[in-house]
Amino acid sequence: MKTKTPNNVNHIITTLSGCLLAMALQSTAAQAASTETARESSAVLTVQSQSVSAAHQKDSANVVITLRQELQQQWALIKYQQSEDQREAALERLSKQANEAVSQHPQSSELLIWQGIILSSLAGETGGLGALSLVDQARESFERSLALDPKALSGSAYTSLGALYYQVPGWPLSFGSDKKARQMLQQALQIDPDGIDSNYFYADFLVSQKEYRQARTVLDKALMATARPERPVADAGRRDEITQLLNRIADKDKDV
Repeated sequence: MKTKTPNNVNHIITTLSGCLLAMALQSTAAQAASTETARESSAVLTVQSQSVSAAHQKDSANVVITLRQELQQQWALIKYQQSEDQREAALERLSKQANEAVSQHPQSSELLIWQGIILSSLAGETGGLGALSLVDQARESFERSLALDPKALSGSAYTSLGALYYQVPGWPLSFGSDKKARQMLQQALQIDPDGIDSNYFYADFLVSQKEYRQARTVLDKALMATARPERPVADAGRRDEITQLLNRIADKDKDV
C-alpha cells in the first residue's frame, strides 16, 4: 500500500525546487556578467597597452630624429667651418657621440648612416694605415643600415658606401673596388636621382675614372638640386666642392 505524501510536503519541495532553479539562473547570469566584464576589462587593457606602445614608439622616433639632426649639424660645422688642425680631434669626439647614439638605438638605420659618415670623415683626417680600421668600421655601419632600410635618408648608405669603395685602396690593403663603387653610386641615384650628394659623389667617381664629360653633366645636375632647409651649412659646403671639381675638369674636353 503506497503512502501518500502530505500536501504541505509537496508544497515545500516545489518551493525549494523553484528557489534552487532561481539561484541557478542567477548564478549563470552572474557568471555571464562576470565573463563579459572580464572581456571588457581585457579589451580596455589591450587598447591602453597599444596606446602606450604607440606613444613609446613615437617618443623613441623623436629621440632618434633629434640625435640624427645633432650629429649631421655638428658634422657639417666640423667639415666645412672648423680649421684643418682641429678637425681630427673634433671628429674623434663626434664619433664617440655617434657610437653612443647607435648603442642606444641599434636598429636605427639613420644613426648607423651618420656613424659611418663620421667615421669615414675621421679616416680622411687621420690618413695613412691608421685610417684603414676606421673605414672598415664605417663600411660595417653602412652595411648594417642597408640591411635595415636601404632607402633611409634617401639612400645615403649607398652613396657613402660607394664613395668608400672608390676612395680606399683595393686588396690586399683594403676593400676598394671601382666596380662596386659604380654599382653602389648608381643604386643611390635610382633612389635619389636629383639629390646633391648622390650626384656629387657619382660625378667625383666619374672624374676618378677620367669620364669627364659625364662627370660635368652630373655635376651640373648636382648644382640644381633643391636646397635642404635643415642643412644650410652642408649644402653651401657641398656646392663649393661641386664648383671646385667643375673648375678642375674644365679643360678636360675628352673622356679617356
